[in-house]
Amino acid sequence: MNGASREALASAKERLDALTDNTSVDAVKLADELAAVTALLDREVSLRRVITDPAQSGEAKAELVGRLLGGQVGGETVDLVSGMVRSRWSRPRDLVDAVEVLADIADLIAAERDGTLDDVEDEIFRFGRIVAGSPDLRAALTGNTEQASYKGAQTELLHRLLGGRAKPATERLVIRLVAHPRGRSLEGGLESLSKLAAERRGRSVAVVTSAVPLSDTQKQRLGAALSRIYGRQVHINLDVDPAVLGGISVRIGDEVINGSISDRLDEVERRMAG
Repeated sequence: MNGASREALASAKERLDALTDNTSVDAVKLADELAAVTALLDREVSLRRVITDPAQSGEAKAELVGRLLGGQVGGETVDLVSGMVRSRWSRPRDLVDAVEVLADIADLIAAERDGTLDDVEDEIFRFGRIVAGSPDLRAALTGNTEQASYKGAQTELLHRLLGGRAKPATERLVIRLVAHPRGRSLEGGLESLSKLAAERRGRSVAVVTSAVPLSDTQKQRLGAALSRIYGRQVHINLDVDPAVLGGISVRIGDEVINGSISDRLDEVERRMAG
């Protein structure tokens, strides 16, 4: 997102935070209802065009949302979505993406409340590594989700893989991503969830690849060094790859810091070839 949509999403996140500061608000229910609204807007192209039409007043669009959603979802969800349609969006699709982001954040807030946010963040990352290393599993989770029977089989597979082994929020987030990818790759969706979890804790995520596992002391020292460089807390997700040979490779967002032996060898080969 950029421009108006980015500002609108930032405002929506603030409203969600203010709403869920009240612990009486059921964050899991809110996540489910926002996910249902996402599915509705994803299907109804004409509806999302109407409620993002800049020629219509924000109040008129909010009233339409109230009439459509009232009685179908809770008042908190209606208020959130009504506030979102009062904002200006660069593209109608951005509104749908933003509602989905709020649904994911609501599940992360539920994890934060029960003290499992750290675990959820790590589990999402580890599940991504498992998928990346298993072509058969990836194929099973990225097949034709338009067929109800296939979608049910995928959900059952995830229940078997994650049920009792992962935190409830992790299971909900991954199942929702697989059932409703909305054009995203599974890997891209998992990475986005990991970033949202990190943002919830005010941190950046560094994916560190090394030939052997780092000790806790090494991870702490590396995390402290990266935090000094970037001026904010950096959480480390460790990926072990023997092909690195030695040293480490660090990726934060689009930036890559290479300190591995294999990269040095590649650089030597390039120089010799030149």
